[in-house]
Amino acid sequence: MSYQALYRVWRPQRFDEIVGQQVITQTLKNALITGQTSHAYLFTGPRGTGKTSAAKIFAKAINCHHLKDGEPCNECVTCKAITQGRLNDVIEIDAASNNGVEEIRDIRDKAKYAPTEADYKVYIIDEVHMLSTGAFNALLKTLEEPPANVVFILATTEPQKIPLTIISRTQRFDFRRISTKDSYDRMVYILQQKQISFDDKALMIIARAAEGGMRDALSILDQTLSFGDNEITLKNALQVTGSVNHDLLNAYVTDISNQQVSQALETLEKVLAEGKDANRFIEDLINFCRNLLLYQQDPSLVVDQDLGDVDEQFKQFAAQLSAEQIYQMIDHLNETQQQMRFTTHPDVYMEVLTIKLAQPVQMKPLAADEKVAQPDAQAAQSNAEIDRLQSQVKKLSAQVQQLEQNHTENAKPQSVNRQTPTTKRRSREVKPNLAKIYPVLANATKQNLVQLKEIWPDLMSMLSVTQRALMHVAQPVAASEEGAVIAFNYAFLYEKAADDSELRELLSADIDKLVGHDLKIAYVDAEQWPQIRQSYIDQHKEDLQNSDSAAAHSSESVSSQTQAPADPLVTKAEALFGADTVEVKDD
Repeated sequence: MSYQALYRVWRPQRFDEIVGQQVITQTLKNALITGQTSHAYLFTGPRGTGKTSAAKIFAKAINCHHLKDGEPCNECVTCKAITQGRLNDVIEIDAASNNGVEEIRDIRDKAKYAPTEADYKVYIIDEVHMLSTGAFNALLKTLEEPPANVVFILATTEPQKIPLTIISRTQRFDFRRISTKDSYDRMVYILQQKQISFDDKALMIIARAAEGGMRDALSILDQTLSFGDNEITLKNALQVTGSVNHDLLNAYVTDISNQQVSQALETLEKVLAEGKDANRFIEDLINFCRNLLLYQQDPSLVVDQDLGDVDEQFKQFAAQLSAEQIYQMIDHLNETQQQMRFTTHPDVYMEVLTIKLAQPVQMKPLAADEKVAQPDAQAAQSNAEIDRLQSQVKKLSAQVQQLEQNHTENAKPQSVNRQTPTTKRRSREVKPNLAKIYPVLANATKQNLVQLKEIWPDLMSMLSVTQRALMHVAQPVAASEEGAVIAFNYAFLYEKAADDSELRELLSADIDKLVGHDLKIAYVDAEQWPQIRQSYIDQHKEDLQNSDSAAAHSSESVSSQTQAPADPLVTKAEALFGADTVEVKDD
């Protein structure tokens, strides 16, 4: 295969070629110059920011005999062998596919042997956070006291998953996201070296779409070259990245800021008709709003971070829209972005979003004559509201005084009389469906209940925000292979959930995804659950005693030979609901 991707051809071979990580590269070069290198390093940061490239360059530099200013010569036999991946003393390991204890033990055993060709044996472990707990433990002692002439370089995108005992035994370097300007400058250099013409705005689009990853930027650039037949144009860059044309973006923001709903929907239709990705469009809008906020605070921030891409219309938006309006737009954008994660119809969400953005509260500035008339109208409305609230306060005060008098005369009877009807009324409104609950209790086991409780947090995360709020006060209290009983702490939420058939079907479908089979869901009020449970036990007392007579003498109670025999009814209750929730009281 003769052609190689740009990110492979232009992979850094010197510290100075690593983009946007000057502090890290200078620190490593100084350590090499002074001979104060560590035995273990941890490179962390987002993808495509130079972690693995820096590790390979460090492996060359520490073994190069012609080191100059901390940089490898890339001309000696050792440097060329490392560049080509032929040196046996530089071992690169992918922890994602070699994450077991045996692989790390093999590294630990081989690290004892001296290097064969180079001065140092270097182990580069990429995606080290994928190692298992046992593998980390096997690596721990070797990192603390490694053999002579051995260097470990660990690279990861998720340092929070690495045990602190590992991190404390390494020198940690945090690679930051590469700025848009640095990505742009690097692409300009590469295209000039390849003598390819390009459009500056096209490279800006690619640099923004890369989101801080140099490898991503070069991959998108490579794709744009292929799409445009070795020509970089703005149209090709927009087509490849899925970004929205600057004119369409300005037109959309103009329509929603002027509350022109129909025109905003037409502009949205044009955007989607061009095949633009809805999520990318939202990202562009959020970035646009963020730039507006920064420009209002300090125009130089946008000039520095977005390569000076500020036109007159952008300045007009920054002058017209207030910070509160921009905050409101960002809130709507974030909310829609979260909702679109699990939908197959993003265009519907985009249309709803457009209507929300074009019809916000107090979005349009008031005209001069409206500003004059507004205070009088507001004053009249405020006076009417004050009068109404004062009358309500008087009525409530009279009711409070009456209640205090009644309480003083006969406190306890009144308290009972006030509470009893409420309890009775709620018991009539909240009726448990025993036809669904009893079949679950007939086959319920503690193992099924424990399994359901373990997946309960994952199950809640799969629901929408509204459904999660409803189920937040609910928890499973009994489960079998075919069904489950969910108890609600509040009766009114139980009533609401009982009427929501869509929620019950969604819970069954999500449980099917998590455990491999669906469950028939039954709801119950938490206050009624103890009575329902006791009622079931009383009604099926004989069946429980007959079916569990052997269970009382099973292998799980070998020590019971020296103790009193267990009650079969208690044994069945513990099997259904768990021993920690069953309390035995003698009559």
